[in-house]
Amino acid sequence: MSDVRRVLEEALRERILILDGAMGTMIQRQKLDESGFRGTRFSNHGQDLQGDNDLLVLTQPQIIEQIHSQYLEAGADIIETNTFNGTAIAQADYALEAIVYEL
Repeated sequence: MSDVRRVLEEALRERILILDGAMGTMIQRQKLDESGFRGTRFSNHGQDLQGDNDLLVLTQPQIIEQIHSQYLEAGADIIETNTFNGTAIAQADYALEAIVYEL
């Protein structure tokens, strides 16, 4: 059994664990425009990237870290990765299938 699993199972025996909340709505609160999603790395990408929340892990990691921190400060025990659309099929909408592993 992994250490993480052991720790989670021990904690679950003691109390109900709290999972973080919605990532998408927290990202929407940032009101990022197209350039906010692109960052410098994808500034010349040939397709619109606004709305590709998973891309922010690479272009705006401080925003994702801030959201995770807010959930932890609010009492979350577990936070999920920002990879809801981190698949080749989903990233094909943005012509970014090649970066899925990196996401």
